[in-house]
Amino acid sequence: MAKDTVYSLDQVQLHNREGDLWLVVNGNVYDLSKFTELHPGGAGLLLAKEVAGQDATEAFFSLHRSDVLTKYDRLRIGRLAPDSDSASASATGDKSKAAPTLKKRKEYLLPVVGELSPVPHAEPDWLHPKLFSPYYRSSHHELRKSMREFFDSRVRDEAQEFELSGERPTKALVDLMGRKEWDIHAMRMGPGRHLHGKTLPGGVKGEDFDYFHELVVVQEMCRIGAPGYMAGLQAGMVIGLPPCLNFGDEKMRQKVLPDIFAGKKFISLAISEPHAGSDVQGIQTTATLSDDKKYWTVEGSKKWITNGHFSDYFMTAVRTGPKSLSMMLIERDDNVETKKIKTSYSASAGTAYVFFDKVKVPVENVLGGEGNGLKVILSNFNHERWVICCRIARYNRLIYEETFKWAHLRMSAGKRLIDNAVVRAKFAKMIAKVDAGQTWLEHITYQMTKLSYAEQSQALAGPMALLKYYLARCGREISDDAVQIWGGRGITQGGMGRLIEQHQRTFHFDTLLGGADEVLADLGVRQASKRMPLASL
Repeated sequence: MAKDTVYSLDQVQLHNREGDLWLVVNGNVYDLSKFTELHPGGAGLLLAKEVAGQDATEAFFSLHRSDVLTKYDRLRIGRLAPDSDSASASATGDKSKAAPTLKKRKEYLLPVVGELSPVPHAEPDWLHPKLFSPYYRSSHHELRKSMREFFDSRVRDEAQEFELSGERPTKALVDLMGRKEWDIHAMRMGPGRHLHGKTLPGGVKGEDFDYFHELVVVQEMCRIGAPGYMAGLQAGMVIGLPPCLNFGDEKMRQKVLPDIFAGKKFISLAISEPHAGSDVQGIQTTATLSDDKKYWTVEGSKKWITNGHFSDYFMTAVRTGPKSLSMMLIERDDNVETKKIKTSYSASAGTAYVFFDKVKVPVENVLGGEGNGLKVILSNFNHERWVICCRIARYNRLIYEETFKWAHLRMSAGKRLIDNAVVRAKFAKMIAKVDAGQTWLEHITYQMTKLSYAEQSQALAGPMALLKYYLARCGREISDDAVQIWGGRGITQGGMGRLIEQHQRTFHFDTLLGGADEVLADLGVRQASKRMPLASL
């Protein structure tokens, strides 16, 4: 049967039994005759009198996400007629027959690959067609279009599948992201000379790439959900490669950068240890200089290292003396062992222990000079925390969007969830948090475009810490409200509420990564206190 055949509802209703079962969803006619026994919810649901041979649109969307329609498109056989005449003429060839005219047929607006969401507040205000922003130029919009099409069409399906299975991102996808027509790995490192001379997606010139372009890339990635999988997609590079970019010599840069930007190799940031999480000064991994002063011998272990299980390089903090902390690049060899750690993140992230057993590291692999490890680490924190802020802000908005759509679909006690004042009050809080968080993020991002790396460390360390604290706390509250609105579906892997379940299981990472909430809140206040002049009341 041709998929463009048009049927009347009368014709569909003739097929309402086991072995001969049709139904309508969102204006399309599906033949489920051979699918009934394969239906995950059992045959009984499909054979119910309200479903078999009927327009089951409302029933379908109360139980399924719209991507199920794409998955089973092979079962679609045609369209439901908008009026009786077109139905009779197309399906039967007899223009003298006429089915009753259909009235008040519901059709739900479905997501379109690469397009903006029509849900109010589902997109940041700078993407609203009738609103304005002083921060974004046409190049930001063009890059956004390219990134959305890429992640919607090439990443989303794999991300959602592997988030559950725990598989790492496929080599084919990582390689694709590294090709020069996309250069996504390189863009995720932010503005810099590594982009100069390149023409990036959307026609953006590498020299013009700024922090708002980077924000666009990060937030478009996050729209697809799957936080554990997304961490596996070179998150270790985002936090582990900056020391090489900012402190490595040209020889190191020439050796390391091309393979990582091409997706051929992975790098991790290896600082946290079993006995030293946020306490950098408590690091116990040691490095001993050889008698000929040509290499260091490293011994010790690291824990909770993102991408560590499959990394080729480790940007590692080590103790080179009782009071000397150094940062060095360690290449994986037979004396480096990694072991996966099970966390609430998907195993796709490759979170791992890393064990160094008398690993020899050339002296030229020390970044920033011996004893300057803390300087290298601290210089990296601002950008790391800013990237985390970009991510949290977009995940929070995604959870709001999913929940807002659900509240308009879900019927309870004869009315939609959105028709309850207590539910609307929860959305008022969500909207205020996601829009306020994005606005603060964009303000700090603008300051970053005007300040040097050193100036950012001086002026933005406190505000950045407070922003991350605020967004992470908002994420916690948004997740709690979303789960209450979704009910059981909000704590069920897969299915309607899969993105909600992912978020409520993983938002704690953002309250810890880059500095625990309480530590960053205190840092923000201490930074403000340092600038406090003498004053009287």
